[in-house]
Amino acid sequence: PTVLVVLGIQEIHVDQEVINKISAAGQLMQCSASLDVLFLLDGSYSIGKGSFERSKHFAGKLCDALDIHADRVRVGMIQFSSTPHLEFPLNSYLTKQEVKERIKRTMFRGGSTDTGRALKYILRKGFPGGRNSSVPEILIIISDGKSQGSTAIPAVQVKERYITVFAVGVKFPRWEELHVLASEPPERHVLFAGDADDATNGLYSTLTGSVCSTTAPGCKVESHPCERRTLETVKELAGDYVCWKGSKQPSAVQASLCPFIRWKRVLIKHPSRCFRTVCPDPCDSQPCLNGGTCVSEGLDRYHCLCLVGYGGDFHCAAKLSLECSVDLLFLMDSSAGVTLEGFLRYKAFLKRFLQTVIGQDSPVNVGVAQYDDDVRIPIELGQHKDTFSLMKSTDALNFSGGRTLTGRALQYIAQYGFRSTPVFADMQDDLPRVVVLLTDSKSQDSVAEAPKYAKVQNLFLIGVGSSVMRTELTKVTGNPQQTVVYSDPQDLFNRIPELQRRICSVDSDEGCQAQSLDLTFAVDASSGIGLENFLHLRHFIKSSCLHFTINRDLAQIALVIYGSKAQTVFALDTHPSSSAVLQALEQVPFLGDSASAGSALLHIYGDVMTVQKGARPGVNKVVVLLTNGGGLEDAAAPAQQLRHNGILVFVVVIGDTQRDMLLRVAGSPNYLVHISSYEDLQYYQGIIIERICEEAKSPVNLCRPNPCMNQGVCILGPGSYRCECHSWEGPHCESRVLRGDSPRSPVLPQHSHVQWSPRGLQHFSSALQHTKRH
Repeated sequence: PTVLVVLGIQEIHVDQEVINKISAAGQLMQCSASLDVLFLLDGSYSIGKGSFERSKHFAGKLCDALDIHADRVRVGMIQFSSTPHLEFPLNSYLTKQEVKERIKRTMFRGGSTDTGRALKYILRKGFPGGRNSSVPEILIIISDGKSQGSTAIPAVQVKERYITVFAVGVKFPRWEELHVLASEPPERHVLFAGDADDATNGLYSTLTGSVCSTTAPGCKVESHPCERRTLETVKELAGDYVCWKGSKQPSAVQASLCPFIRWKRVLIKHPSRCFRTVCPDPCDSQPCLNGGTCVSEGLDRYHCLCLVGYGGDFHCAAKLSLECSVDLLFLMDSSAGVTLEGFLRYKAFLKRFLQTVIGQDSPVNVGVAQYDDDVRIPIELGQHKDTFSLMKSTDALNFSGGRTLTGRALQYIAQYGFRSTPVFADMQDDLPRVVVLLTDSKSQDSVAEAPKYAKVQNLFLIGVGSSVMRTELTKVTGNPQQTVVYSDPQDLFNRIPELQRRICSVDSDEGCQAQSLDLTFAVDASSGIGLENFLHLRHFIKSSCLHFTINRDLAQIALVIYGSKAQTVFALDTHPSSSAVLQALEQVPFLGDSASAGSALLHIYGDVMTVQKGARPGVNKVVVLLTNGGGLEDAAAPAQQLRHNGILVFVVVIGDTQRDMLLRVAGSPNYLVHISSYEDLQYYQGIIIERICEEAKSPVNLCRPNPCMNQGVCILGPGSYRCECHSWEGPHCESRVLRGDSPRSPVLPQHSHVQWSPRGLQHFSSALQHTKRH
């Protein structure tokens, strides 16, 4: 089985699927019982300020799983070092937000580690602001377990008062002392703060049934073998060395052998059991059809990654095999929630779209509907056969200003929006039906059934709205890939090309499964990203790889991670299949030092996108740089060097960064995607894949990057190239010219023409592998 490693200190021996379920359950747990919870935070110098901040982060994350209220869970905090200090009693803050804000403001105090004294303080004072044992009392000690005094007697006395004690290790904890502090059995009451979701799951799993309400249906508490480690300094005999000792005789010394002792730090292992709640995964039922891959998004959500030719609905139903000939109905929000200003903005957007996309000979039939309390269809589908009259009718649309009943409007359109009438007698009945919802106001009725209405009537729903509407639009469409969001009013008009692609995606193949491409992901694995966000990036790469057919003839994928230095995780020609790439991605390490994107791009230029490392002549090459914007200062020059060599640099940045710097690296706004948060990364995957695929279809220069090795010069011919070699020979200057009478193998002439074709890629790759071995 694979192993979950949390900073090398705690390991749970389960497979990756169970690890994901443990983490997902930990994020969704809630305890709503009447409960007094007191945090006892170690603020000593042995912890240090950095680990103290991690302890606060863990306490804040744990509060997310508590229903904090005056009548339910109350939370207080004591910080201890040489002496205990009450940060806030249990009756001070009675909402989750207030408690979390107060925890954030807690300052590190420093001092020696006197855990016993802190426990005696609790024995003397009780739970400050608590309810005097009328409700269960939970004490959560967050410490490294390195007390400078005895803790055994006060720990027993605390537990004799029926206080449930959890001991949570931080930094490099001394597990023996944490076991002494924790309630019985220690396997259920000792946790590690390095993984907040896992620790929350462990604590909740212990409280479930006895204190907190039971888990969600289908969830259960399971026992898993685990191992915890303590970093200790030990004494070791390294050997003997000659030393000089005194003698009884005056002015004399005596040679002797003295032991040489050295100190070293070792990890002491503590085998144990870990109890965790595991909930069923939404992908367990295999909801994706036609070979689609289910990607879980927590305990109750998922999305399907569909093969070419599928994706007609959320579950990868077959697509319509038509060109972009559709029946297109715009459904405009005309309620008071969208305001007159918003309605006029959407009307202007619709007019611009009709002007730029719908031409005189367009095969698209267009209609427009409006809704508030009621639904009206002022422009029936196919009513206008020319753009001018369609524009004129659109201009005449008026704002109404009622309630926002989006769910009702979608149900009405699904039933009546595409009715066949004598007016439409000459229309084709088998055209794909697309509804584009334009709204900036949250619905006052439920939209949960909207995907069902669309599926029953065979409609393709697309949602357009501002970024605050993303969640509701995703619920309406049933698929984040069918939402178009904008950041500001002007950005709405920039989304016209994206909306056009979304409309035509109803009956066109997505992805570039049949395209040849050499693709390298360069991933920031520095401390500025952080482990949690790095895992987001790794998940994004895994799901992106499923959009490509990975083999020697089509897509080759390489991965480079970087901190202050870059390293190749796997090269273009390392893994010949999707399964091999996905398996390798599971092992990608987090580096955690400073970031230098420039060193990563230089590394790709000289040691990844080269013929020697598996890059193929005649194949488009793309580098996707995933970064938070840190360490880009030295990246512009190597990015330009890559572009000059025929390699596209695509920059995906998450967070706030100066746009000028990003543009210098990307070279063009077309190759830059700026995303506000790591959680939103999934929503941009479709756009990023589309742009990569567009590049894969563009013409290619056979001499860029240079396929000739050893300083050979590439010379283009009609549909071919040749390598001009110096002191080397072979089609790509791969064999050294032997001098003298040494035996030599037969080789091709020094000037060898190489005819390029996609079928030749596999031959080229295997020939290159042979060259490397020899």
